[in-house]
Amino acid sequence: MQAFSPDPLFTIKNEDGLRSLFEPTHDLAIIKCRETLSDHAKAFIGRSPFLCIGTQNADGRTDVSPRGDPAGFVQVLDDSTLAIPDRPGNNRLDTLANVLGNPNVGLLFIIPGFEDTLRVNGRATLTMQPELLDRMAVNGRCPKLAIVVHIDEIFFHCAKAFRRSHLWNPEHFQDRRQMPSLVQIILDETTGAPEGEAEKRKLDDDLEEAYKRSLY
Repeated sequence: MQAFSPDPLFTIKNEDGLRSLFEPTHDLAIIKCRETLSDHAKAFIGRSPFLCIGTQNADGRTDVSPRGDPAGFVQVLDDSTLAIPDRPGNNRLDTLANVLGNPNVGLLFIIPGFEDTLRVNGRATLTMQPELLDRMAVNGRCPKLAIVVHIDEIFFHCAKAFRRSHLWNPEHFQDRRQMPSLVQIILDETTGAPEGEAEKRKLDDDLEEAYKRSLY
């Protein structure tokens, strides 16, 4: 496939050019932004079992990573500070290394069944503070560290994206079996997946066992 390159004639080059394409935003979209957690924001975070965190490294290279746990896993430390436990993963450490190089982060909190979301922009630090990690233990296992986020901006986001995508509508759920398993995809893109169905099933079973052993 030939590489795509945008035509410079149609490239937006500055913010004035960008804003000229759109109607001015309404006042409510501006005044809804806060610097501290409201009671509604605290309640939303308390119900959320899932978020995405966006980070950049010192050179501007970006990353977005999911974080999930039982609802309420993000700790509200005060009216402008949150703490996110870091659970076992693949040890790429993309998010954590980025925070060390550039503390600016963006969070998107999601609740299953809710079409509106909660957005947080702030600055992160990494901590191993024992009393905080103790509060985040699951099944007797504490995280190695937590991501502490000082909030610069927080606001609720409308439901348009979720309504367009039909994300929570069972009629639009797709059959996962229509694509290869995660293990098979990775092997296809690296060393090559085994041919036999028994071997493929064993790799998938091994991944499921790893999930059971290493979630916490």
